[in-house]
Amino acid sequence: PSPTAMAADPSSDLANGAPAPAPAAGADKKKSRESERRRRRRKQKKSKAPASDAAASDADAAADAEEEKPDSKPPVEIEVEYVPEEPDLADGLLADFKSIFDKFTFKEPVAAEDGEKKDEAADAAKKGSGSDSDDDEQETQQKKKEGGISNKKKKLEQRMKIAELKQICNRPDVVEVWDATASDPKLLVYLKSYRNTVPVPRHWSQKRKFLQGKRGIEKQPFQLPDFIAATGIEKIRQAYIEKEDSKKLKQKQRERMQPKMGKMDIDYQVLHDAFFKYQTKPKLTSHGDLYYEGKEFEVKLREMKPGMLSRELKEALGMPEGAPPPWLINMQRYGPPPSYPSLKIPGLNAPIPLGATFGYRPGEWGKPPVDEHGRPLYGDVFGILQLDEPNYDEEPVDRSKHWGDLEEEEEEEEDDEEEEEEELMEDEDMEAGMQSVDTMSRLFL
Repeated sequence: PSPTAMAADPSSDLANGAPAPAPAAGADKKKSRESERRRRRRKQKKSKAPASDAAASDADAAADAEEEKPDSKPPVEIEVEYVPEEPDLADGLLADFKSIFDKFTFKEPVAAEDGEKKDEAADAAKKGSGSDSDDDEQETQQKKKEGGISNKKKKLEQRMKIAELKQICNRPDVVEVWDATASDPKLLVYLKSYRNTVPVPRHWSQKRKFLQGKRGIEKQPFQLPDFIAATGIEKIRQAYIEKEDSKKLKQKQRERMQPKMGKMDIDYQVLHDAFFKYQTKPKLTSHGDLYYEGKEFEVKLREMKPGMLSRELKEALGMPEGAPPPWLINMQRYGPPPSYPSLKIPGLNAPIPLGATFGYRPGEWGKPPVDEHGRPLYGDVFGILQLDEPNYDEEPVDRSKHWGDLEEEEEEEEDDEEEEEEELMEDEDMEAGMQSVDTMSRLFL
């Protein structure tokens, strides 16, 4: 009998005198059995290929037979979960081997199939939206391998920071922005900070060709050095060129057939002296000083000295004669520049010029930096120590003598002493000779 008929006709049990079962409990059992049956079918579909219709009918018949037996117990299913041992790959050096270990780990097939379905659905959505670029596919593959982190992000995380490079290096000024992208940034910075290292030309990263920006700029004519131009050879040669240009074609052809030598009246002794007596060395670049585009237009800072203001700079700043520089008040407030600890700045760590006064009115030199007891913070701003120190600049200096020369006075004194000793010796010898002559004369007499 079908379960519906059994549930619809409860009079058969009542006629025998047995109590009728509760209808709610029977409905719950049927629901649980149906859910178990569906669960089994899903597992069979996922783990195996779809079975034939005959196998499905046999399974349904077996399930119906089990339902007909109310006293039969449902079979107990034992699921064994394999928990793999996760390797300790927290170290940065072992992180590269994570993808290799993941291939040998045990994964549930259900979860893998669910992931594949999700990936297929995501790919179908991408194809439908039209964003099927190669870069996106590569990124998704990289994310699968690294567990959500692409190779690009991984490289960025493993890259050293510029601040760390500057702390490691002895010369932080040689560290540049792109040094952190090198395969071995520590070695690169060490080589760049080594003594007598020649840097790579700065146009290595430029996309345009070298000296491409100088197109259209007129090249200046070559100028002779001063020691050659002093001989007057340039004027003689210019006059000869002008004379040649004024000649006619027949005269030029005649001179080609019968050339005349010695037309330029040059004193070759003057040329000889210019090259072998008055020649000067040209300005050469130092070791590692490479040429780059626009170098000749830069201001040569070797002639400039810190703290010394040129006339052009004073005019540009609008400073009248005897006025302080506009940055003096900030220096009095915050201190001298740390890059030049020994620099003397009037009004900060040196006395102000004669006739100048402290104050904040136009032309005045601010407020001297002192502590709570009135003592100068940065140096002798009031000029007290200069009064005690001797001024060596005013003393006359003998430029004729050189340092290290021997003094001649000692030699003269020694010569005088030697001469006096020789004279004394001669006098004694003369006296002794005279005495010997006297004794001999007395003996003969």
